[in-house]
Amino acid sequence: MTPEHAGTGAGPLVVAALAVVAAAAYVLLVLAARRSGRGWDPRRTASFLTGCALVVVAGPAGTALGGFPGHMVVHLLVGMVAPVPLVLGAPLTLAVRALPVGRARTLTRLLRSRPVAVLTVPWVALLLDAGGLWVLYCTPLFTAMMRDPAVGVLVHVHVLLTACLFAWTVAGPDPVPHRPSVPRRLVVLGVAVAAHAALSQLLYAGVLVEVPGPAPGRMAGAQLMYWFGDLAEVALALAVLGRWRPAARPAPAPA
Repeated sequence: MTPEHAGTGAGPLVVAALAVVAAAAYVLLVLAARRSGRGWDPRRTASFLTGCALVVVAGPAGTALGGFPGHMVVHLLVGMVAPVPLVLGAPLTLAVRALPVGRARTLTRLLRSRPVAVLTVPWVALLLDAGGLWVLYCTPLFTAMMRDPAVGVLVHVHVLLTACLFAWTVAGPDPVPHRPSVPRRLVVLGVAVAAHAALSQLLYAGVLVEVPGPAPGRMAGAQLMYWFGDLAEVALALAVLGRWRPAARPAPAPA
């Protein structure tokens, strides 16, 4: 596969299949929660299914546009836009609520484990997410992804999972071990915005990046990343602020 066909390939198909499986599993958990009498907020269901739908349509959207802009559309939908509604669907909370007690306790222990605690440190999640994009576009990895379908699959799965990890860590309603304060998470989001903006500018200029193909296509893809990438991070920031309940200041002592 050449850079001119960067919007196509096995990667978008695999993540689309994962999204379909995730949507089916989510619906089954919702039904199980209702049968148990616990119920589930339909807004959460709509949010998660919207995220799955965005992952599914990413491949066809990228193919329709074609070239590096098509690749960037897939990246934006899979790695920046879809993770926001996916994590706002609170799938982990749903699983704990709907699964049998034994399995729910196993999942809870897993979420409290040391590896999860490390991965959900916001700076670690940011490094895996945004740092992975720098590796993709500033090394020969992008060319390898275009030539080898297996590499393309791994890259797309990595992009989806690390983006969901970052969104969960920063703004997800599901519990996170040792989640930092809202101001600190907003600082991490600010760094993420700066990292994506800097990378998009390098792509536009063709400096320090390894993206073969026509320059106009590379520049158009960079513009998509610059303008639409910020929208996803603004949505994350709004999700963080929407759940923020600042601690009330103690009333002054009477004189």
